[in-house]
Amino acid sequence: MPIYMDFHVFPGVTVEDVKKAHIADLKTQDKYNVKYHQFWVNEEAGTVFCLMEGPTSKACSDVHNEAHGGVACNIIEVETGLVDLFLGNNQTVQHGVVYTKEGEVDSGLRYIFVLDIIAKTTLIDHSNLSKFIFPQKPRHEARKLIANYAGKEIKNLKDDSILAVFETPNDALECALKVQEIFTYKRNAKEWDINFKIGLCEGQPVTMNDSLFSDAIDFAKWLSLMASDREIIVSHDIKKLSDFQKLCKNNVLVKIVNKKQQKFIENFCRYAETNLSNEKFSVKSLSEEIGVSRPQLYRKVKSISGRSPQNFIQDLKMRKALFLLKGKNFNISEVAYEVGYGDPAYFSKCFSEKYGFAPSKIS
Repeated sequence: MPIYMDFHVFPGVTVEDVKKAHIADLKTQDKYNVKYHQFWVNEEAGTVFCLMEGPTSKACSDVHNEAHGGVACNIIEVETGLVDLFLGNNQTVQHGVVYTKEGEVDSGLRYIFVLDIIAKTTLIDHSNLSKFIFPQKPRHEARKLIANYAGKEIKNLKDDSILAVFETPNDALECALKVQEIFTYKRNAKEWDINFKIGLCEGQPVTMNDSLFSDAIDFAKWLSLMASDREIIVSHDIKKLSDFQKLCKNNVLVKIVNKKQQKFIENFCRYAETNLSNEKFSVKSLSEEIGVSRPQLYRKVKSISGRSPQNFIQDLKMRKALFLLKGKNFNISEVAYEVGYGDPAYFSKCFSEKYGFAPSKIS
């Protein structure tokens, strides 16, 4: 049967409340051919995440409704392998409640790490383009470090950034700092002529979206895109939940975004990515959509990313274009239209200025 995961918001919820609800679910589930497995409880946030299997999402919800009236905010179908990857499969479960290896109630929060590695070149006729597109030595080193800090790499279908999940904020932050240290030291060595940047945030497994941890993954990617070369940008809660001061000390290449900035980044990037293929998309339309003036938009983007909104949007377009070209499913004209360029020749000019070689070298 399909596997589902839902989430509830119960302000003031306790573990004991969840245990009682689980007992009620067990008494009711056979009527609907459903099996409730386990729960992650975040008492501080008042959230509960339930994992179950059943014939339909409605049948799973009907069990909750009849057993105790707990209506889920959202329920999504999930793959067992992805649940194990993100949340683990060897924790202790007692009365349905998941506990960490340290014996604490598992909140379901996980910590998402995104590393962008961008090879540098100024050669139009690059002799070995594959090394530019996939700088293998840095990627291999990053994967080793992720494993060293108990992280798990996640298959990334949207772009070439390296994506990983950690169970603790300290593991995620220490890994990011070690990547920053080693990559900075090795830069400019053979096959290490790169720029790199890192985004780090926390996230819950289910939100109002339809994919596991999708909101957190998107946000960590946006943070990495906002970052400057060698910089780590972390969410407000990473600072709050980790030993941030002890680990980062006076590292000027670690930047924290506050809650207001986080909301702004989400609105800005979500609208921008949704409208990249729209030729009429502009800084003006973006500022109107998210409700800030153009001067405010400029100041906000500049303070976080060090770039103007126009330059940042250009980076988003070129990044998507590079990924599409490498996939070899689109020709240059099609890619140009996908990222909002009506003139493929002008797109090729912009692409060459950004990456140092013409898009025809890939396609």
